[in-house]
Amino acid sequence: MKERLDKILAGAGISSRSDVKKLIRAGRVTVNGAAAQSPDMKIERGASTVRIDGAAVNTARYRYFMMNKPSGLLSATEDRKQRTVLDILEGYERNMGLFPVGRLDKDTEGLLLLTNDGEFSHRVISPASGISKVYYARVDGVPDEEDAEAFSRGLVLADGTQCLPAVLEPTGSSACFVTVYEGKYHQVKRMLAAVGKPVLSLKRLSIGGLKLPDDLESGRYRELSEDELCKIFNGN
Repeated sequence: MKERLDKILAGAGISSRSDVKKLIRAGRVTVNGAAAQSPDMKIERGASTVRIDGAAVNTARYRYFMMNKPSGLLSATEDRKQRTVLDILEGYERNMGLFPVGRLDKDTEGLLLLTNDGEFSHRVISPASGISKVYYARVDGVPDEEDAEAFSRGLVLADGTQCLPAVLEPTGSSACFVTVYEGKYHQVKRMLAAVGKPVLSLKRLSIGGLKLPDDLESGRYRELSEDELCKIFNGN
């Protein structure tokens, strides 16, 4: 289905609809090598090559990013008093309508997905999808096999919340790996507290088969490849 060029470019985060129209009228936008005719020119996403000042523009409707979330930021789109993960976005990404997929606590670090695709977000966070989330936790105490067994049975938290069976892997020290298949409020922290091992620090390492890259520094982000998107759901 063909759509207006100015609408597509505005949705890609280039600028506001009115500013995009100015770019087109100034002859700075090309479609398949020729200057765009007008802002209401109709093109088909993916079938046309669009450039602004010679630089290619990704016109895909939905976009998917990974971020190595630093501690101290809220996993939210906005907050009146505190900084959110969207505050560290730069360039076009600030105007794409991105939002966090699920939540990491303010003081939790690690892999966070950002998208403008609501259906994708629902699939990732829904327990029905069975997508694993792996965390590395430093705790007060030494997790043991008894704790692992309690996790495997599915813990009942102090307020009566029933957690699905999860995996706790002790390391023989005051750290462990935890794998969960749902995302209840402060879940990993509350589960470890329930077995007497309160969390000192927490970092998410993977979602499904997508692992946090070693070379993605804290506070940085990048767009996902098609292969990485598939890894989220196939677990490989």
